[in-house]
Amino acid sequence: MSNPYGSRVLITGGSSGLGRACALAFAKDGCTVYALSRKCEERQELLGSGKIVSVRADVTDMESIRRAYGQTGPVDIIIHSAGFGIAGAAEDTPLKLVQRQMDTNYYGVLRVNQVYMPDMRRQRRGLILIISSVAGRVPIPFQSHYSSCKYALEAYAECLRMECAQYGIRASLIEPGDTHTGFTGARKFSDANSPYYEQCKKAVAQMEHDELNGRPPESVSDVALRIAAKKNPPVRTAVGFEYKALLFLQRLLPWNTAERILKMIYLK
Repeated sequence: MSNPYGSRVLITGGSSGLGRACALAFAKDGCTVYALSRKCEERQELLGSGKIVSVRADVTDMESIRRAYGQTGPVDIIIHSAGFGIAGAAEDTPLKLVQRQMDTNYYGVLRVNQVYMPDMRRQRRGLILIISSVAGRVPIPFQSHYSSCKYALEAYAECLRMECAQYGIRASLIEPGDTHTGFTGARKFSDANSPYYEQCKKAVAQMEHDELNGRPPESVSDVALRIAAKKNPPVRTAVGFEYKALLFLQRLLPWNTAERILKMIYLK
């Protein structure tokens, strides 16, 4: 275990995709990892001097998180990875689907922090890693609601950093781009009767192609391990040189130019 925070790690969405990759990486680094998931077999996996303890919990249910806390007790590091994507037009994506996504991707982070952060504050140390997305800084057509929840997390994390620093708690964002995980197949689609549906399908087909040919989930877990080794982690880290360059260019380009580029990619 080579981080300054401690060896007890909580990971939401820890049974698959980026969460699973992070669970394996931190367990191999000697940590005890509590991998939370709505659907999992509660069991333990030993990996060298570390282990993964699978805990059934739903981040949309406060009582479920409190029950999980009863099994895990205090932790030193929280990695927020639970979430899913929806595809649809900004105008007419069903609000129930939007609310469900926000409840998981955004409010889920808040619920977990409200249960686990008081212990971090009392022990005067801790690290909160939030898996955001490049879409949290670059709006993607027909992913407006997914981008919105990630934009919200970006602002939340920036505020959290300032507020909890006095208690020795650090917060940092990880911003993956296109990554090859089960997230692609789990994406939810809005109503096929939408006047935007055919355009939406074409835009998402381009995105899914890029995801299926994207970086492996280990590219994100490697970044998480590196951030956890820092006493003063950066506010955000994009995963991959191409995305670091993209975000740098975004700051330099006028919005009209950036918008034209995004349309060329997704609205052909």
